[in-house]
Amino acid sequence: MSIADKVPDYIRGIVPYVPGKPIDEVEREYGIRGSAKLASNENPLGPSPKAVAALRERLDELHLYPDGGCFHLRRALSAKLDVAPERLIFGNGSNELIELAVRTFLRPGDEALLSQGTFVAYGLALGAMGAAVRTAPLKDFGYDLEAMARALTPKTRCVFLANPNNPTGTIYRRPEWEAFLEQVGPDVLVVADEAYFEYVDDPDYPDSLDDHREGRAVLTLRTFSKVYGLAGLRVGYAIAHPEIVAMMNQVREPFNVSAAAQWAATAAVDDTEHLRRSLEVNRQGLAFLAEGLAAMGVDWVPSQANFVLVRTGQVGRVFEELQRRGVIVRPVGPEFPEHVRVTVGTPDENRKFLDGLSRILEGGGAG
Repeated sequence: MSIADKVPDYIRGIVPYVPGKPIDEVEREYGIRGSAKLASNENPLGPSPKAVAALRERLDELHLYPDGGCFHLRRALSAKLDVAPERLIFGNGSNELIELAVRTFLRPGDEALLSQGTFVAYGLALGAMGAAVRTAPLKDFGYDLEAMARALTPKTRCVFLANPNNPTGTIYRRPEWEAFLEQVGPDVLVVADEAYFEYVDDPDYPDSLDDHREGRAVLTLRTFSKVYGLAGLRVGYAIAHPEIVAMMNQVREPFNVSAAAQWAATAAVDDTEHLRRSLEVNRQGLAFLAEGLAAMGVDWVPSQANFVLVRTGQVGRVFEELQRRGVIVRPVGPEFPEHVRVTVGTPDENRKFLDGLSRILEGGGAG
């Protein structure tokens, strides 16, 4: 018997995360240039210019270990969000914070609640802990918080909610959110993943920070990867009661956020012009994609994020044919077998996607 034979079944059953294909790989494979990567919900305008300037100024400090407490980033974000510094914890992207929450508050066999058709990282983190996962169905491509409330049991220790949801781009609204919280006991951690919250313009969107109060265990996740354009640096943050943060810090690795990530994120916090431009490009892009898809007779899910879930049919064929045309999108798995997820890009990238999809559909058989 080898050491591999000792690996528990719940680890063996994990299906590893498959990221969106990088541009270099697609261009090598198909012998093309000038591809549009619309697979990973990255900011098409690139990183915050203030973040880039901050990096350039301090590259000669890369031989030093980072600040393990993220002092300057913590201070900047505390002021921006108007939250106490001790309510903040930082991670190597919000993915690490998902894993920290699971490692801190769940044990093997504990129960967690998810929705179907949501961010795959939740299930991966829970699977690695050997947690028992219950799921509730989606409703009209969105979270059904009433169904999730009914799925709660005395064994539930954690609930993951993505708002907006990835990959559908849908949101739940304040009345549903408040009604759900009323059904959750103080011994259940509610993880409100708001990675795309900056993009939302619905007035009924609930800011979960408003619901951090005594007797309620809410952990809000956010990131610098999306609207701030720092996905390559991997820096996310979470806000919660200081007791929750302190417990997560017990299992957090030292120096988990690189110095470069801290410099860039600290500068990006105040880059209001980049934020404004990013949101405007996204609003215009969503409208352009909606108009183009409607003209083709293609169904899509109205989105509050920086991506759109598009029903193309024959996903494998459409995915490959788009790549041959220099457009990289994302198949989203068995729960949406006829859909691809498309990031909102620059005007030229959005046009390239619509043109490529139109030509594929005109070729027949993809609907």
